[in-house]
This record gives sequence, structure tokens and C-alpha cells, in this order.
Amino acid sequence: MQSKKAAAGSPTGKPAQRVIKKYPNRRLYDTDTSTYITLAEVKQLVMDSEPFVVRDAKTNEDLSRSILLQIILEEEAGGQPMFSEAALANLIRIYGHASQAFMGSYLEKNVQAFTDIQAKLTEQSKTLTPEMWAQFMRMQNPLMQGLMGNYVEQSKSAFDKMQEQMAKQTEQMLGAFGIKR
Repeated sequence: MQSKKAAAGSPTGKPAQRVIKKYPNRRLYDTDTSTYITLAEVKQLVMDSEPFVVRDAKTNEDLSRSILLQIILEEEAGGQPMFSEAALANLIRIYGHASQAFMGSYLEKNVQAFTDIQAKLTEQSKTLTPEMWAQFMRMQNPLMQGLMGNYVEQSKSAFDKMQEQMAKQTEQMLGAFGIKR
């Protein structure tokens, strides 16, 4: 994740990453603003697509994933959760399973496709007049079918690739034991 204001100082022209240090007392320190920040402010950086990395102040270990998971945990605990208990239990069951690597990629691609659809709808809705909005609402079903068709096709393609890779790995594993299908 990259910071906008550091772009001029980088020899490659790329902006430097915004660094947030996490101290043993669980406080987060934004080195860009030289202030302590809250988890809610880190969430706002994410919402603003502001590039950053969270590092342990002593070891310099990257803690970004841990902080992002903490934000998700807080979001799930308050308000309306996105994941049902059944969905969370299924995610846990996938860990350690042969399909774990494929599932991560599958979920990432589907969330990205969904985000892309959402961004297109948001962009298109900015130019709508009230009359156009009414017409849009009347045509919502065909439009959503078109957008969701792309999403479903991408999802199916990712799932098919995952199945192909799993079948290939199974054949290789069976072949190592001298078993042929």
C-alpha cells in the first residue's frame, strides 16, 4: 500500500508505504502523522484505499494481516455480521485441507469481482437524474442479471480451475504411490 505524499521522494517514482507501528501496549503509531491512531482510524485508511503496513515496533514483523483480521472481528461483533456461524465453521474446516490454497484464491477473486460490480454501479449512479434513476429501477432485473452473469461466470471459471488443479494433484499423489486411475 502506497502513500501519496511520499511519491516525490522515491527514486523509482513509487510512493513509500505508510508505516504504522504497533507497540507492546497495543497502541498503534502512525509514522506519517507522528500520532497514535485507533483501530477505527486504520479501518478508515482501508476504506480510503490508503496504502499502509503495520509493523511490530520491536521486531519489525509485518502485522498487517493481524490488524485487518482484528478490524473484521470488530465489524462482525457489532452491527449486522456478514458471515453466519455456519459460514465461519466451514471456513475453519477448510484450514489444513488440501483445498485451502485454492479456496483463498477463489474467495479473493470472487470478492474482487463483487467489488468491481459494486464500483461500476456506484459510478453509473452518480450520473443518474431522478427520471433516469426511476428507469434504472424498472430495468434493475435485466441489468443485475447481466452484471451477476459476469460474476457467476468468473466464479464458475475460478471453481473449475480449482477442481482441475485438485484433480491433477490427486493424480500426481496417486502416481507417487504407483496407483493409476
